[in-house]
Amino acid sequence: MRTRFGSFILDTGTRQLVNGEREVHLSPKAFDVLRVLVEERPKVVNKTDLHDRIWPGTFVVDANLSVLVGEIRRALGDSAQEPRLIRTAHKVGYAFCGQASDVAATGRTAGAGAARCWLAWNDRTFVLAMGENIIGRDPACGVWLDASGVSRRHARVRLDGPGAILEDLGSTNGTFVGETPVTTPTPLDDGALVHIGSVTLTFRAWSPERPRATERIKRG
Repeated sequence: MRTRFGSFILDTGTRQLVNGEREVHLSPKAFDVLRVLVEERPKVVNKTDLHDRIWPGTFVVDANLSVLVGEIRRALGDSAQEPRLIRTAHKVGYAFCGQASDVAATGRTAGAGAARCWLAWNDRTFVLAMGENIIGRDPACGVWLDASGVSRRHARVRLDGPGAILEDLGSTNGTFVGETPVTTPTPLDDGALVHIGSVTLTFRAWSPERPRATERIKRG
């Protein structure tokens, strides 16, 4: 299901939250909370129901849910004091209070022959949009790295056609490709290791013009 609210689209099939052409990162549990609230809009979903749906069969304290709701609000630019999208029903639960509509699933595909690029960090994947992709500790960044040693606006990757260019933004701890510091705009190759402060990302690029051969699997 794809649901539009404001400039955002929530796609539960691909598990993506998109703001315009930029993918907004949410942790898996925060995404699940937002999905439930959007699906049940505009009614209040009580905390017990949210616990059962997000952490089935597991006891967790209410503070965990509050942290996830705070993460969602930061990603959406929302406020607990003046909510536009996520409303708190005190001592009861939460509700999605914004105007939203379900839209047809058209997918976000690039044009024929265009490369698809992303950055991978542990179990997280950041799909890169055409143009500028800011990497940093600020939740408003397209590639949000909530980690020590990462500056609020640390670096950027620009996609302007077939290639990707990495630039440092005057970060405190520097940006590196492999062991090489990024001091000038630096092209990225598929598989490059990008060090952002204490975080190591893997840059990946796929193009229909350079398909990989399927690996043969030996059985028996």
